[in-house]
Amino acid sequence: MSSSFEKFQKRRLISSYFSVVLSMFLVLFLLGILGLFIINSKKLSDDFKENIVMTVFFKNEATDSVTSAFAQELKIAKFVKSSEFVTKEQAAKQHTEIIGEDFMTFLGANPLQNSFDIHLKADYIDLPNIRKIESRFRANEMVADVVYDKQLVSLVNDNINKVSMWMLIVSGILALIAILLINSSMRLSIYSNRFIIKTMQMVGATKSFIRKPFIWRSIRLGFIAAVLAVLALVGTLMYVDNNFPSLDILGNPAMIAAVLGGVLAVGILLSWISTFFATQRYLNLRTDDLY
Repeated sequence: MSSSFEKFQKRRLISSYFSVVLSMFLVLFLLGILGLFIINSKKLSDDFKENIVMTVFFKNEATDSVTSAFAQELKIAKFVKSSEFVTKEQAAKQHTEIIGEDFMTFLGANPLQNSFDIHLKADYIDLPNIRKIESRFRANEMVADVVYDKQLVSLVNDNINKVSMWMLIVSGILALIAILLINSSMRLSIYSNRFIIKTMQMVGATKSFIRKPFIWRSIRLGFIAAVLAVLALVGTLMYVDNNFPSLDILGNPAMIAAVLGGVLAVGILLSWISTFFATQRYLNLRTDDLY
């Protein structure tokens, strides 16, 4: 009879530990995902900005020396991330592939122009800077036109500013929720042992002596949950890097290590603090109040 009761108690204890670890793991994992997203948000926005193309078209009179000189100018320009020279023959081929028909058979000649597809650095993707760059290119007498999506540039900058503001608000709310959830998990764990705490106190055990095993147990559970969260975050990072290499999500190892270390620290510290105050509450209660 006693053996079956002991097994029941052991199963209930394991179930309690598992629920605490699982709830903390989920909260810490979500916090870690949020932290990784925040540190990579600028990189993601920069990557999107730098995909916007500015195309500079040259007049048919422009010689190879003119385009070569312009290419050299782009190489040393501080606002250019990359550029590609597209001949009118290459442009005609691209148009033919898109349309599905050879339009030159109808026109009898190639009406397209030689051009440069230019990707600007993210810091220069805003209307004031782009207009200055456009004016600089148009000052070249051999440049026929400069084309880029003005509306897209404006929308990108406006939306990124809005998203950044909301991300800060959401981060604060989720951080508060995480603290409350972890605290609740620890308090529930201590609540199930409130009679043991009071019994130990009644036989003369000091408060620090009573708190010590509960705090160490909570720290161990918090550490296990944090380690599992870190492993899950590393797996997520590897998955994203393998499937979306262009994001270069592992390009900032110091910040990633800081986030993973922060998850570990939060799991341990919140477990310790929550358990300390939860045990203190029951230590200060009268025996009648336990019921």
